[in-house]
Amino acid sequence: MEALLKNNTWTLVPLLEGKRIVGCRWVFAVKHKVDGSVDRYQARLVAKGYTQTYGVDYQETFSPLAKLNIVRVLLSLAANLDWPLHQLDVKNAFLHGELKEEVYMEVPPGYTTPFKTEMVCKLQRALYGLKQSPRAWFGRFNLAMKKYGFQQSNSNHTLFLKHKLGKVTALIVYIDDIIITGDDVEEMSQLQKQLATEFEMKNLGGLKYFWELKLPGLSNVYFSLNENTY
Repeated sequence: MEALLKNNTWTLVPLLEGKRIVGCRWVFAVKHKVDGSVDRYQARLVAKGYTQTYGVDYQETFSPLAKLNIVRVLLSLAANLDWPLHQLDVKNAFLHGELKEEVYMEVPPGYTTPFKTEMVCKLQRALYGLKQSPRAWFGRFNLAMKKYGFQQSNSNHTLFLKHKLGKVTALIVYIDDIIITGDDVEEMSQLQKQLATEFEMKNLGGLKYFWELKLPGLSNVYFSLNENTY
């Protein structure tokens, strides 16, 4: 709830006649570390997007998604060229997306308002569960990367590249998980600082586990990925 209020996810407004109201619910999960131990307990407010109507409270929903073969190729390059691999996680990623449509949602369960009249949440930011949330979040991230001088790959729109003084920095994003690699250590460090000012990030350090792929060492990654990629 603190994250929702901090991001100005909604404003409370009176219920207007004729407006569609989207429901919501809390979803609870237990996040585990690579070794299987409990990392943290997570609570997330999720909108009931299945109650939305196309053309009324959402329009386009398409958002590019990283493909496993692209991730494999990137890891194989990093192993071959001895590039460092860093992993970042965007906290509450969808909350960074800005909504263009007019969306009204019921007040979250357990959240009380100081108003006597019936109030609803007019959403200003994307919320997990909304049909347009992945598109809104990726659009926001795409603008940030271009602002930092990165170019979007034509082969896969989730891959961003930057060439500087003969060196290259590569970033690939899968929803809210990010891998950064390349031979420009200074640019990689600068990018992590820039992203931290733009979004609330969690630095996971060296890449060990990504998309259900456990990465014990770059040499192991190289041979296993080589076999599947080529």
